[in-house]
Amino acid sequence: MISIQRYTPERQKEWNAFVGQSKNGTFLFDRNYMDYHSDRFHDHSLLFLDEGKICAMLPAHEDGDTLFSHMGLSYGGLIMNEDTTAAGTLQMFTMLRDYMQDRGFLHLVYKPVPWCYHILPAEEDLYALVRCFNDVKLRQRDIGTLLIQRTKPRWRKDRRRALKRAQSNRLAVSENPNLEEFWQLLERNLAGKYDAVPVHSLAEMTLLKNRFPREIRLYEARRDGELMGGLLVYVTRQVIRGQYSSATEEGKRLGAMDIIKNHLLNELFVDTPYFDFGNSTTNHGLHLNEALIAQKEGFGGRAMCYDIYECHV
Repeated sequence: MISIQRYTPERQKEWNAFVGQSKNGTFLFDRNYMDYHSDRFHDHSLLFLDEGKICAMLPAHEDGDTLFSHMGLSYGGLIMNEDTTAAGTLQMFTMLRDYMQDRGFLHLVYKPVPWCYHILPAEEDLYALVRCFNDVKLRQRDIGTLLIQRTKPRWRKDRRRALKRAQSNRLAVSENPNLEEFWQLLERNLAGKYDAVPVHSLAEMTLLKNRFPREIRLYEARRDGELMGGLLVYVTRQVIRGQYSSATEEGKRLGAMDIIKNHLLNELFVDTPYFDFGNSTTNHGLHLNEALIAQKEGFGGRAMCYDIYECHV
């Protein structure tokens, strides 16, 4: 018999263990990652229990009469194990709807885990969402770029030229555990071009990197010791995601990002199935940065959507 209850910190160890063995979870759902910004989100994560043992989890937070899953993360949705079935998910979403009604929630905003992060197919939640909730609609669609490694796509000519330029100018790629110099470059570039700041502060990302040193990694291109550009990636079981990238003007001219991506795609993570270049949209998905997505497509990536749904209870 499945039951539902709200997550409490006393179950952190169980929560984290379930993430590690789930079919669609990543380290972003580990409480040591999720809780770094607990002061900004009122957590209302839920556990689904079968005879007292976790069988699924919903990372979530509340804001007024709305339950969100989870706007503080790149993706969210129901985290399931390999035994989760379509019928079982229908039961869990029915329980979720009843739970929300009993507590006065009127809306659910749902952000599922993209398919490339699934170890096994895990879209039972998308079916259950439209079966169990009312007026389900697409609230936001962002477009990202995904490269499938086994296809070994040929880079576009301009990207190949940039790589040769970087190699001929002796740019060297290495991993750097210290984020400070790269973060200063990132902040300068974002402020100058977009009047923006990174989603994470240097202190926050340093904290997370110290907690997840194998999953959060920075690769830099340098010439004679001078920083030309860097790419911070999130490493999950089958996806490498480019989280932050930035280059100096000289680095852009010399192909710093091209030699970094060549190192990651063709040398270091050659056996990882997917490379997620991240989103190229702003303004809730309504504005496409065509220059940015064209650059990503130059490495052989093609479109993948990150969707957010909204529905009534």
